[in-house]
Amino acid sequence: MGHLIPFFHLSKHLAQRGHKISFISTPRNLQRLPKIPQNLSPLINLIPLPFPHIPNLTPHAESSIDTSFSKQQLLKIAIDKLQPAITCFLESSQLDWIIYDFASHWLPSTAAELGIHRCFCGLFNAAVLCLIGPPTVLIGGSDPRTTIEDFLRVPEWIPFESDIVFHHQVNQHSSEYISETPDTVRMGVTIRDSEVVAVRTCVEFEPEWIDLLRDLYQKPLVPIGFLPPCMEDDEDVNDMKWVSIKAWLDEQRLNSVVYVALGTEGVLSQEEVTELALGLEKSELSFFWVLRNPPESTQKAIDMLPNGFLQGVEGRGMVCTDWAPQVQILSHDSVGGFLTHCGWNSIIEGLAFGRVLMLFPMTTDQGPNARLLQGKGLGIEVTRKEDGMFTSDAVAELLRFAMVDDFGSSLRASAKEAKKLLGDRETNQRCMDEFIQYLVEQKKKE
Repeated sequence: MGHLIPFFHLSKHLAQRGHKISFISTPRNLQRLPKIPQNLSPLINLIPLPFPHIPNLTPHAESSIDTSFSKQQLLKIAIDKLQPAITCFLESSQLDWIIYDFASHWLPSTAAELGIHRCFCGLFNAAVLCLIGPPTVLIGGSDPRTTIEDFLRVPEWIPFESDIVFHHQVNQHSSEYISETPDTVRMGVTIRDSEVVAVRTCVEFEPEWIDLLRDLYQKPLVPIGFLPPCMEDDEDVNDMKWVSIKAWLDEQRLNSVVYVALGTEGVLSQEEVTELALGLEKSELSFFWVLRNPPESTQKAIDMLPNGFLQGVEGRGMVCTDWAPQVQILSHDSVGGFLTHCGWNSIIEGLAFGRVLMLFPMTTDQGPNARLLQGKGLGIEVTRKEDGMFTSDAVAELLRFAMVDDFGSSLRASAKEAKKLLGDRETNQRCMDEFIQYLVEQKKKE
């Protein structure tokens, strides 16, 4: 979902400027999309492709939200099996451009054979894309990083001082299965075979990283802005679930609530749930916690909470084990801070509303994202032990520093200031206009 929704935002921006969009995905994923605005429905056509059957993959799983981390490479195998269906659609359609992420690495070469222009849309920020590396390294197997320790250091192709590196948590989750093409190769091939790269950021936010990324990729690169959240993309404001959540938030003081959500893929261990819960209790702050039921598990998340926890926080804490309307919650005036797993999508949503970020990275790009934000004074990371574990005291200290302590006042002020950039309509519109102008001009050159 972290990739699906931004592509939907991008589709709407393109359609708002009069361009016709074919949005290709599988049926269950398309059903998860927000409703297409009525004025754009003639311009956005949803193209459902049947999801291939893959042995050992969770039944009806079509997204990483549907299955455990250990089986996510099976989704990549399924994506590869979609190649004939997508090729058939491309052959029967009159398309000018195709925009994609890294998973379908075969797509740009297929599109090139059919005379379709190709754009890789990197939904990470520029700093993370630089850290991942240039296509030559990703494809050629020449990556000098061969051990876990190597990934905890700044790679040789970053020429300036930086502390943005992967975290040790990146190795906590591993896959039982492998696809024929590793993710690094998928990324490298996709970038290499694209005509242009679009990145979800802007020059004002990370100028040095954008410049470096252009140099590493050796091809045109266009920042498309942050694709900030739209209220209408969340559930209808009359949705009964939101009505009950809003009623609770309405009772809380201004900027007093910590919103806790660790993404659709992150799964906490029993020990982590216990320490996080006790930390929330010790903080004495109000909170709304989205605690997902573990995928492919008979254990319910609510049963992982410490005995007496719900009674101890009654009135000031709310735990939701189902989907929650994140954008609407973050937009509410009672919410002051966001304890986040540091997915780029969630970071943008939090800062777009000026919420102070408490950083709780778990895997992949989340550690570098946390370092990037902390370096900019836009968040503070939970203190962990050498093994990556944290304590309830560390959680409580983090929350109180960010939300109420005098020492955290500059952090809260920086979050409000960041709202002026990440949530700024004019800046994001300018980036999008420049991106679309590039696409149009390249088409005219034919």
